[in-house]
Amino acid sequence: MKEILKQIPKTDKLLNAKALSGYNPNFLKPLIQRFLKNYRESLLKGGEVLSFESCVEQISKEYWHLSQKSLKPLINATGVIIHTNLGRSVFSKELLQEIFPTLIAYNNLEYNQQTGKRGERYAHLKKFLTSVDFEDILIVNNNAAAVFLIFNTFAKNKEVLVSRGELIEIGGSFRIPRVMEDSGAILKEIGTTNKTYLQDYQEAINENTAMLFKAHKSNYEIVGFHEEVAYEDLIKLARDRGVVDYYDLGSGYFEIKGLETLKNFEPSLQEIAALKPSLISFSGDKLLGGTQAGIILGKKQYIAKLKQNQLLRMLRVDKFTLCALEALFCAYLKGEYEKIPTARMLLQTKEALETKAKNLLAKIPAYFSPKILPTKGYVGGGAMPNRALDSYGVALKPKNTTKNIQSLEELLRQEGIVARIENECLILDVMALFESDFEAIKNALLKIK
Repeated sequence: MKEILKQIPKTDKLLNAKALSGYNPNFLKPLIQRFLKNYRESLLKGGEVLSFESCVEQISKEYWHLSQKSLKPLINATGVIIHTNLGRSVFSKELLQEIFPTLIAYNNLEYNQQTGKRGERYAHLKKFLTSVDFEDILIVNNNAAAVFLIFNTFAKNKEVLVSRGELIEIGGSFRIPRVMEDSGAILKEIGTTNKTYLQDYQEAINENTAMLFKAHKSNYEIVGFHEEVAYEDLIKLARDRGVVDYYDLGSGYFEIKGLETLKNFEPSLQEIAALKPSLISFSGDKLLGGTQAGIILGKKQYIAKLKQNQLLRMLRVDKFTLCALEALFCAYLKGEYEKIPTARMLLQTKEALETKAKNLLAKIPAYFSPKILPTKGYVGGGAMPNRALDSYGVALKPKNTTKNIQSLEELLRQEGIVARIENECLILDVMALFESDFEAIKNALLKIK
């Protein structure tokens, strides 16, 4: 065994191997050491003795693998516009080009050019509040952080009243009761799962009550024998009793022409602003169509208190998020919805989607027996749960029976195209597809034919 172990090459010899000469030694050395450790263990267990060239080749392959980016673009043919697993809302090239000069330079993130003194990073977004009539704004890294910060600031060791029908859990086991507990707030459930009345809130308020909380039912819907309290009534009750009202919207959106039907299911920011709430929060990368962020809007006195919480230092956002949101808000104010892919997709008419499906059909090899079918897409991201959107898709059925639908879905997925299986067909739903995706879909299908 000693003779075998003597054949293990030295670290320095591998570092100086000609085939590894262009590699960064700071990363190469620990990789070599890890390889040699595993190689030694393999030999002690009777593993194969490798030549020096084979050792170098394995190290080179591992280095190459580690240097490859794992985040990569995918094509969304699922019909879900705000797909959490696929990165939610998509950035537009136009908005990225707008913020690029600021991101590659020093900037006035926290610098007031008029006074020459330190400024506030959130001030850059305040000017946009005139369009929604909120007093102040605060941005944290996501809406879960917003919820936690608000509970911790206003309800630590105090009660928060919430309807049993709104004790939500969303993706990643994010549960309102657990968030309250971790923030220091005391959960006080009222009403029942399917029915909660204003009287339930009125009777539950006591000297230790800090907040009346309403949570958007992001991923489910209660139907049938159901009653819940309008946010307008909660605001009035909170004001009368001297406590904070807070609405976790999940998604928030600006009213724009063509999206009037959304108002039947999701309140707009303009509608909520008219109620003069204490605080609301929502995600920046859902219906709004921007980057991941927790956007908190409300009265100046409450936002000011949130800014004093030491947790904000841990939850604050950087210049990229603020630049991206500023560009997004500018696009909304100017009515440049074509720069916001999420808004653009939501504004698609049924006729436009059918035309899109015809254009995709023209790219699909006849081998897959493609045909256009009416389908149902979804907003996604917790917005409008169980409310389908009319869409169209191109259905594929491979002629080769050895390639079943499941294997076709897997092969396309390996090519970066995420589709869905429905009624024994592979469906390429055009709802969330870009016209620029069509050529890639064609090439992928030709490759796996």
